[in-house]
Amino acid sequence: MGYPCLGKEAVLIMDENANKEESGTINVPKITTEELKSLIDSKNRVGLQDVFLHIPNIDIAEAADELEPSDLIYIFRNVNSQYTADFFDDLSQESKQNLVKAMTDKELVPLINAQSADDVADTVGDMPANLASRVLKAADKDMRKDINTLLNYQDHTAGSIMTTEYLEFLDTSKVEDTIQKIRDIGKDAETVYTIFVRNSSRHFVGTVDLDDLIFAKPDQILKEIMNQDVVWVTTGTDQEEVGQMFRRYDLNALAVLNDDQRLVGVITIDDAVDVMTEESNEDFARMTNMEPTQKPYMDMSIWENAKKCFPWIIALLILGTFTTMVLNRLEAQNIFTHLPILISFVPTLMDTGGNAGGQTTGMMIRSLAMKEFSPKETLKVVWKEFRSSILIALFVAVFAFVWISIEEYTGIVSLGMVGDPGNKNYDFSNYTIWNGMAFKGELAGEFAIHAFTFAALVAVTMFAAISVSKIIGTLLCMGAAAIKKDPALLAQPLLTTVMDVTTLLIYFAMACLFFPNFA
Repeated sequence: MGYPCLGKEAVLIMDENANKEESGTINVPKITTEELKSLIDSKNRVGLQDVFLHIPNIDIAEAADELEPSDLIYIFRNVNSQYTADFFDDLSQESKQNLVKAMTDKELVPLINAQSADDVADTVGDMPANLASRVLKAADKDMRKDINTLLNYQDHTAGSIMTTEYLEFLDTSKVEDTIQKIRDIGKDAETVYTIFVRNSSRHFVGTVDLDDLIFAKPDQILKEIMNQDVVWVTTGTDQEEVGQMFRRYDLNALAVLNDDQRLVGVITIDDAVDVMTEESNEDFARMTNMEPTQKPYMDMSIWENAKKCFPWIIALLILGTFTTMVLNRLEAQNIFTHLPILISFVPTLMDTGGNAGGQTTGMMIRSLAMKEFSPKETLKVVWKEFRSSILIALFVAVFAFVWISIEEYTGIVSLGMVGDPGNKNYDFSNYTIWNGMAFKGELAGEFAIHAFTFAALVAVTMFAAISVSKIIGTLLCMGAAAIKKDPALLAQPLLTTVMDVTTLLIYFAMACLFFPNFA
């Protein structure tokens, strides 16, 4: 592998990086911020140009994000504009803003007009007003109109992520004329792999794939070869649904129509992948009780990071009041006084109930997102989850009984002082298998009865908690979906509190059944 224009040191570094990649599964040369800085400081214009020839723009942008604005300006002033347009789009928002501040209006014009309108709209939408106005001023009249149109659509809808640069032809157009037109104007389109077709009334009627166009007869018209059973969305369609359609139908591009069934834009696969990544990140953030963010972690300030976390922590703290109320009930205090060993198992039971419900909510959130079922099928889903939960709870309960018994006999959990309904107290503090007291001590028989009773209490509680937790997790997710809310936003935080309270109620209800004299 050679980079004849980069200079010996730069070539050596890049070849070493490429060889490292070749030893794995990816063969892509890389460049670091330091290497890029070295080329700029040495005024190696030819070397910079060669970097853009051999390294993907996204990797160069990642390294360039750490450069000073003056160094970024040097790149844009000395590298061919056919490379820097895509490179600009891959830079971080902060780097873009620094460039817009530093560039002259004359330099901005070719840079902005070489990009797609939807990419510029995304950049402008996150910029301060003074910088956004400079970008819009640099755009030509047609692009400015497209940008303003895209900015008017509601965030997270098909209209906000679509591009207005696509290939559209009449259904009566001949194949040979269409191919020639694509040669003339295709470079400015977002995609040439899917051609969109309309009728004389300007209504969208179908698509033609590039391979079908190439192999068609020159005198055929598009109406004869187009796909009529195509899927499409409206400008108001939620972007998450757009991502699902790309995944379901294996699309390269998707038509976006207005209320009059006329084509106003298209969404390409690269934008759809960005949407799916964004939606996945949002769901993950909400499942971990955080507000989603589009900023990389290292680009967030300490305040921004904290602001995403503490609202949910405070909300969960307030919801935790219900758990405190249950523990503070007189009945609970009475049982704790006589049977303090019960306190030891509270965290385990609450965690197990929450974990079981968390597994279910994770599965429900994914399945709802993938459209595997809808809220209309709630009863069917609940019935299936109920049967599954009984099986899981049974296995866990049996294991819990054995494990708790082992903990008690080995001294991992000490029974300590145990009250008796006849006002007799037993001290099992030193009863373990290691000193033989668990089998030969004076109270060995009483120890066995109490140990197995406590283990059975925990096992029965765990069986009930897991069964209930999975049903509650299912109902919370299906309920959130039914009211058109994100299940990841509502189900996970609520599940934690609901299951903590529910598990405690089940635990003490079972304790009252096992030890009625202390109820």
